[in-house]
Amino acid sequence: MAGLLQTNLKSLPFLHRGKVRDIYAVGDDKLLVIQTDRLSAFDVILDDPIPNKGKVLTAMSNFWFKKFGHLMPNHETGIDPLSVVVPEEHDQVDGRAIVVKKFKPLAIEAIVRGYIIGSGWKDYQKTGAVCGIKLPAGLQEAQKLPETLFTPSTKAPMGQHDENISYAEAEKIVGADVARQVKEAAINLYTQASEFAATKGIIIADTKFEFGLDDKGVVHLIDEILTPDSSRFWPAASYQVGMSPPSFDKQFVRDWLETQPWNKKAPAPRLPTEVAQQTADKYAEALRLLTT
Repeated sequence: MAGLLQTNLKSLPFLHRGKVRDIYAVGDDKLLVIQTDRLSAFDVILDDPIPNKGKVLTAMSNFWFKKFGHLMPNHETGIDPLSVVVPEEHDQVDGRAIVVKKFKPLAIEAIVRGYIIGSGWKDYQKTGAVCGIKLPAGLQEAQKLPETLFTPSTKAPMGQHDENISYAEAEKIVGADVARQVKEAAINLYTQASEFAATKGIIIADTKFEFGLDDKGVVHLIDEILTPDSSRFWPAASYQVGMSPPSFDKQFVRDWLETQPWNKKAPAPRLPTEVAQQTADKYAEALRLLTT
C-alpha cells in the first residue's frame, strides 16, 4: 500500500532512524523529526506501511502539545518544517514533521495506566500486581484501576524489548528529583487528557510519555504524546469490563499478528491490504473524534 516507509533527505545531516521517526539535524540545537508510516508491533518494524499514519501522529501530537502547553514546557519551536529543507524534499516532510529543540532524552519511558489491560493484565493474572504494584484481588480485564498507576520502563535499543522497572530503579537511573517530576507530570497529563477524551467518547486506557532535559536540567515533554501509537484509545460506547475492547490504535494489528504463526522476531508477517487500511482508518477516526 502507498505510504512513506523511509525518508531520504539530502539537505540536512541524518542522525537516527527509530521505529517510526527519522531524525535530522537542524543546526546544532534543533532537530527535524519526521513521522513515517512505519508501524512497530512487538518491537518489530513491519515491512508494510500504514497509509498516512505519520501525518495522523503528527497532527495529534501537535494538538496535544498546544492544548497542554501551559502544563509544562515541551520541545516545540514553532518553526515551519518546510522552511528547513529544499523544495524537492517537501513531499517527505509536509504534514508529517516538526522542528524541535534538541534535548537530552531521559533513559526511561513514563508509562501511565488507568485501566488494567495488555501486559499489565497478564502481569496481574500471574502475580496479583502490575509492575510490582500490588492490586486488589478480583479485578477483571479492562477494568478501571482503583488509582492511576505510574509504571516506568527502560528504553531498549531498537529490536529489543523495553523492560518494566520499579519506581526505585527509575530514581537510580534519572535521580530522585527528576523521577518525581516525571511521575507527577505524566499522571497529571494523563488525567487531564483522559477527562478531555471522555467528552469525545474516548477512553484513554494507558499511555506513554517521554521527557528530556535542557542544558539547565529543566524537564521538558518531548517525542510524541497521546497518539494511537503511544496510547490505547477505546470507544466508550462499546467498552465492557471483562474483555479487551476494540480500539483506535495498533491493537488491531497486534490482534491480527497474534493469529499468525510467528515468533515475534523480524521479519514480521506481511500485512494484508485490508488490515493495513482498517488500521489507517482507526488512526484517522481517533484524530477526527479527538480534535473536532
